[in-house]
Amino acid sequence: MARLWDKGKSLDRRILEFTAGEDHRLDERLVAHDVAASIAHARMLEAQGLLAPQDSQAIQAGLESLGAAHAEGLWTIELADEDAHTALERRLIGKIGEAGGRVHLGRSRNDQVLVALRLYMKEATAELAGLAGEVVAALETLAARQGRIALPGYTHMQPAMPSTVALWAQGFAAEIADDRAGLLAAARRADKSPLGSAAGYGTPKLPIDREATSRTLGFAEVHEPVTAVQLSRGKAEAALLFELTLLTNDLARLAADLMLYYMEEIAFVTLPAEMTTGSSIMPQKRNPDVFELVRAASASVQAALVEALAITAKLPSGYHRDLQRLKSPLFRGIDLAADCLAIMAHALKSIEFRAENIRLGTELFAAERANALVVEQGIPFREAYRRIAAELEQERAKATGK
Repeated sequence: MARLWDKGKSLDRRILEFTAGEDHRLDERLVAHDVAASIAHARMLEAQGLLAPQDSQAIQAGLESLGAAHAEGLWTIELADEDAHTALERRLIGKIGEAGGRVHLGRSRNDQVLVALRLYMKEATAELAGLAGEVVAALETLAARQGRIALPGYTHMQPAMPSTVALWAQGFAAEIADDRAGLLAAARRADKSPLGSAAGYGTPKLPIDREATSRTLGFAEVHEPVTAVQLSRGKAEAALLFELTLLTNDLARLAADLMLYYMEEIAFVTLPAEMTTGSSIMPQKRNPDVFELVRAASASVQAALVEALAITAKLPSGYHRDLQRLKSPLFRGIDLAADCLAIMAHALKSIEFRAENIRLGTELFAAERANALVVEQGIPFREAYRRIAAELEQERAKATGK
């Protein structure tokens, strides 16, 4: 099977397996984006007089047909293809003849994969932002439904001040909304078109129009100069993974609170049986496994970020095959974050706070009492603080008889 770089000599099977790795499987999610970028590229070549109209039309029709067939599961990328780009071009040539071999003019696999990746990241970021919005909405709904229920606020894992379900839920909602804004802001680096930068040094002697393909594909700008494109590799990926790390950390803290509130000794919340799992040995157990797995997920997303950062650290300028290994942590982080967002939005709908189990001790109002003394008597806060502390000691001694 001929690959895009083949020069007539066969490739050692073990070398193929190692160098291709899992790329052929990972690239399945990039096929639609590679099709879109290839069609835009073909149109630009035609407009620049570099591709005959009949060839351009055949290429575009062939790519659309292949993209539709892939979406229907009628073909997949094979190991021998190495990646989505060879798989598409090989099938395109088989479908329309030698005209299919003209589409690669003015580009390299280096900018071809990057434009597909950036289109995918833009799409994935929008989907993740939508899922984050669903979690925010679920928390706001919970706040509206049970917000008036009193809830102790904790510091150092100790009851500290009075709070409410509304304050608790709205706090998480605000932070996840902020994470959502961070996600959308992180898309800036993915919104630059690399197409036409080729292997990182442009396309000498070819009058290509990078602005045209950038507009067609919906990028905010062309990535210039061409030498900056390969230097940027990993930055958009790391920016997205960083924001996903912050987001999944917030989901983990939300999950941790819910697990504490679900403990039998606390019992602030209930979960329906269908939202919990059982024990293989203890008949009485119902476990909030869903929240435990969400709590653990942030570690995996952070690991993906560290992996992406480490791959690009200290690479010389230009393209290096090391960059192929960015796909795995990127896709892993995106998929895990999406799963956690979706399940949390679903699970939050079933959370019920049990007002009858929630008691606020008088000591939680200590700061309020100190503030009242300052307002009513005009004394310094530190003096009011000491007075209330002394009063609380007397109240405890009286209650315990000591």
